[in-house]
Amino acid sequence: MKVEAEALAAIGDHFRRARLAAGLTQEQVADLSGISRPRYRDVETGAAAARTTTLINIARALGLEMMLVPQAMVPAIEALLHPEAEDDRPAFSPQPEDNDDSRR
Repeated sequence: MKVEAEALAAIGDHFRRARLAAGLTQEQVADLSGISRPRYRDVETGAAAARTTTLINIARALGLEMMLVPQAMVPAIEALLHPEAEDDRPAFSPQPEDNDDSRR
């Protein structure tokens, strides 16, 4: 649950910073996204999860784009986003081995 709460807070923080940079109010973003202001506030503060379509609509209202990325590609994307990091992480995380011999 802690990881989920941290993810919700991070998404909300990105939305808040983008909203402030655009000079928009929560009400304006909510209207552009097709949701209520209390619902938008809950997403922005990380108090509540939202459907993927709602997050995409909010992002687009803020001039952002969201993507779903396979977990195996997260390290590669992190490396692209943070090239200054000096640790030598692999570009892709290993996939769990399939030990089910019945499918071979």
